Amino acid sequence: MSKESSPPKVPSTTMEYERRLEAAAEIILEKEAKFSNTPPDCSEFGVTATLKPHQVEGVSWLIQKYLLGVNVVLGDEMGLGKTLQAISFLSYLKFRQGLPGPFLVLCPLSVTDGWVSEINRFTPNLEVLRYVGDKYCRLDMRKSMYDHVKKSSKGHFLPFDVLLTTYDIALVDQDFLSQIPWQYAIIDEAQRLKNPNSVLYNVLLEQFLIPRRLLITGTPIQNNLTELWALMHFCMPLVFGTLDQFLSAFKETGDGLSGLDVSNDKETYKSLKFILGAFMLRRTKSLLIESGNLVLPPLTELTVMVPLVSLQKKIYTSILRKELPGLLELSSGGSNHTSLQNIVIQLRKACSHPYLFPGIEPEPFEEGEHLVQASGKLLVLDQLLKRLHDSGHRVLLFSQMTSTLDILQDFMELRRYSYERLDGSVRAEERFAAIKNFSAKTERGLDSEVDGSNAFVFMISTRAGGVGLNLVAADTVIFYEQDWNPQVDKQALQRAHRIGQISHVLSINLVTEHSVEEVILRRAERKLQLSHNVVGDNMEEKEEDGGDLRSLVFGLQRFDPEEIHNEESDNLKMVEISSLAEKVVAIRQNVEPDKEERRFEINSSDTLLGNTSSASLDSELDEASYLSWVEKLKEAARSSKDEKIIELGNRKNLSEERNLRIEAARKKAEEKKLATWGAHGYQSLSVEEPILPDDVDSSSDAGSVNFVFGDCTNPSTVSHEPAIIFSCVDDSGNWGRGGMFDALSKLSNTVPTAYHRASEFKDLHLGDLHLIKIDDNDDQQNTQASKPLWVAVAVTQSYNSRRKVPRSSISIPDLESCLAKASFSASQKSASLHMPRIGYQDGSDRSQWYTVERLLRKYSSIFTVKIFVYYYRRSP
Repeated sequence: MSKESSPPKVPSTTMEYERRLEAAAEIILEKEAKFSNTPPDCSEFGVTATLKPHQVEGVSWLIQKYLLGVNVVLGDEMGLGKTLQAISFLSYLKFRQGLPGPFLVLCPLSVTDGWVSEINRFTPNLEVLRYVGDKYCRLDMRKSMYDHVKKSSKGHFLPFDVLLTTYDIALVDQDFLSQIPWQYAIIDEAQRLKNPNSVLYNVLLEQFLIPRRLLITGTPIQNNLTELWALMHFCMPLVFGTLDQFLSAFKETGDGLSGLDVSNDKETYKSLKFILGAFMLRRTKSLLIESGNLVLPPLTELTVMVPLVSLQKKIYTSILRKELPGLLELSSGGSNHTSLQNIVIQLRKACSHPYLFPGIEPEPFEEGEHLVQASGKLLVLDQLLKRLHDSGHRVLLFSQMTSTLDILQDFMELRRYSYERLDGSVRAEERFAAIKNFSAKTERGLDSEVDGSNAFVFMISTRAGGVGLNLVAADTVIFYEQDWNPQVDKQALQRAHRIGQISHVLSINLVTEHSVEEVILRRAERKLQLSHNVVGDNMEEKEEDGGDLRSLVFGLQRFDPEEIHNEESDNLKMVEISSLAEKVVAIRQNVEPDKEERRFEINSSDTLLGNTSSASLDSELDEASYLSWVEKLKEAARSSKDEKIIELGNRKNLSEERNLRIEAARKKAEEKKLATWGAHGYQSLSVEEPILPDDVDSSSDAGSVNFVFGDCTNPSTVSHEPAIIFSCVDDSGNWGRGGMFDALSKLSNTVPTAYHRASEFKDLHLGDLHLIKIDDNDDQQNTQASKPLWVAVAVTQSYNSRRKVPRSSISIPDLESCLAKASFSASQKSASLHMPRIGYQDGSDRSQWYTVERLLRKYSSIFTVKIFVYYYRRSP
């Protein structure tokens, strides 16, 4: 064989690493094979539930791995009873192995009640402590533990067997929790550990005393092999070594979506799957059903291709025209991921509902049919819900954007449907009550329509608060919007199609046809291949998707620019949409009992496709056809110059010469302004727009907000790091009286002085954030004089003396801009953020506060900063 044709050499260190992993897996599997095949009788160690065969097998597997000294991942698909297997195993450790405990369980706040309920119901001999609540509540619990230890006889230490708490509390109270020698730890929804650089990952691994641990996750691999390594390394750090070693050995498997050489994929997958088999137990519902170990009602997954209505077409076209230069640049690889993501977000908003854009909803803002008629998706949803309600079905309605949930909530009020809502803004107690209310009807049956208090629809944001929830009361799942990560949507579906479900489950995915949503749908189908290849049971060839970013841009040509001239009557659209709804209901009615799972795609042209796949439906799009489409878009723009196109708050296109004149005038005005400032010794304290990190989900609202009692102008009472105090003002230049104004003036005269100076030099605009440093000599309250302190003055209200109410309410877009700047500044200064409860008044509409809280969680997550919101402690 010639030198040119010989295969590339694999570094010896890489081969040694892979062989070491294979050897470790062989040893574990050989020793495991020597164990008795007799399944454990869980009732012998205090389990009152009757476990299904696969659950007994799972408990047996956990016992064997524990006896071998191996930490593992229980990676069963969501809905197969991982919690029951885990608590049965803890009961084994306590009552068969004789371990006194304590055991630690970390999980999301939304499922803590579920854990407590299952422990009390199925392992009643285990004492569980739900360690959640505010810092005063947790302080009381710690005092009770201390008193119990002092009074207890020798050998009895803590008043519980299992301590159940959340990830956030584990970090906040790490000084206490990390001192306890936990005999076993369980981390539920362990995908939270997919980032090996996160604070949670490193604190648990380096600070906590948890040598024996179990990870539970329904999605052991979501996006790439780095996340998989993070989980495996957390279990067995010495075995799985470094990330570089892991990627060097297996990177071909994880980089298929990036267009790398995947010629040796089969061998690589085979090796990796063999290794994972020793450390991970992964079962799916489909395989268990095929093997006869599980019986579940049928699942039908239906993708409904929805048309755009005329208003949506105009907005969608307007966005494309405005972004033409950027789209051309992106097609040639000359721009960045953030630019593309911003374009895609705007297009997705146009597909969901036009009212997501400010200024589109007609004034006065009143409920009415215009809300439904403005969106093709909402028209279809309206028809579907009417038929499902009349048939006695219950619905889970998922949305990726919480702002879309606001519109859907208005729709529910318009149609007088009973509903519950769960997203990041809903407090924990309200979440549990909502779930209980929605689930209560299941016990009485679906025909119990007498009690109208039970919700027909459960609206939920795909990511916030829904992980691990059991919502089998619903038999219909509707995805109004897709999540960026297809694994998240798969998880969401498992909340209804799981053990305990007694009805056929219909999943409906609403996708706008010939739009960016259809492109994302096809990409999602391909993205799921990585999960199938690495932890699935079928060895499939993975297609190359080189230039994933470019393929998304090229896919925009699915939209026909000439569609904007196609003024179809609304009556015709309604006939199509009504037909769509009828076909969907007909599919539910004609379920074949011998088919456990079916997939269909249906569109407005009476086309029904079965068992769809990305390979059969998504043709490759080349650059030449894309550029031809761009020219077509330009021509459509020129031919419609007399037509009024919605510009979404942007200026009309200006000639190049006029643009140059305007830019020159701006530069001259800016130079004059700076010269004036310099002559008077004024320096702006306004913060620039922040740079969002590339590796975060900018739509997430999963961050943490700490609610405390006290005075936010004295942050040293709750934290001991540098601090930024956040307060809202208007653009009048007149410093107010009372409340925060007096408190900040008392803190330092620098604050009102800086505000007045900014107004004097015309440096006070809506959306500006002025960051004012408080000198140690000025700070009269902060006893931690060595800790830096700033005040962030956020201009979020306008002032006009001619208005009946001169000062406007808080502008949410301007508030978001200020919060982004303040959070970015806090991250740069390693500071925490402190503020009063903005946008909340007793007895008022609290929707504005819920919006503010979502924003706080969003930027807490993006910039990884601590945010404290202060309440006044009321006198009894």
